Amino acid sequence: MFSDADIAALYDVLNPWDTERRADSAHYTAMVMGARSVLDVGCGTGAMLHDARRRGHRGRLVGIDPDRAAMELARRRDDIEWVDGVAADVTAWREEFELATMTSNAFMCLITDDEVRASLSAIHGALEPGGRLAFETRHIQSEQWKEWHPGNAEEIVDGSGRRLRVSHVVESAVGGVVTMTETTGEADGTAERVDRGVLRFFDEPELREFLEEAGFAVEELYGDFAGGPVTPGSRVMVVVARAQTLAHR
Repeated sequence: MFSDADIAALYDVLNPWDTERRADSAHYTAMVMGARSVLDVGCGTGAMLHDARRRGHRGRLVGIDPDRAAMELARRRDDIEWVDGVAADVTAWREEFELATMTSNAFMCLITDDEVRASLSAIHGALEPGGRLAFETRHIQSEQWKEWHPGNAEEIVDGSGRRLRVSHVVESAVGGVVTMTETTGEADGTAERVDRGVLRFFDEPELREFLEEAGFAVEELYGDFAGGPVTPGSRVMVVVARAQTLAHR
């Protein structure tokens, strides 16, 4: 059976941090390398921050994530600060970061309105005045959950050369909140592990409202990582928002 550690290791196989081949990796890496201090919320295995250190980033880098198995992989580098926790936990920092990121659709793990508000408020507080939050989230209009079915299973090869099959089944999709299962197994379809997860899709008006309510000014909102506009065909929203000074601060 697949352990939590096995699944964490597979994440980087399925979602490699590759600035040459992936526009999202290139987008965030450019921002990270231009910031003195970076807080990566939902850092997973730490691939982005590891890459920044390899590229010579000399400032402060901090990653936070609740997945302990992923964080074990992240902690392979000890020149980066690693913290177990979720976005709402970053209240421990006050005005300490120039940039906060939420890559790989981590923002979609904020399910309820209260979770979104608490997380954005905490991140706002951790940013220095004028600091930026950069993230992306899938657009609800794309209805991408309709593509998540066994017929679209992905076949991969893990680090040991083992051929695997990863597939999804959507249990429900209500108001943009999608509950699904992910099955990891042998190439012949034999299941080794089944995980259940929930993601939230957003539309542009509600996303802007949440950000503005938390004290952010939206500076950039694109429909792709090439800087194109959000259109009726956009599958993603790429956001850069700047922290404004709040009256009570």
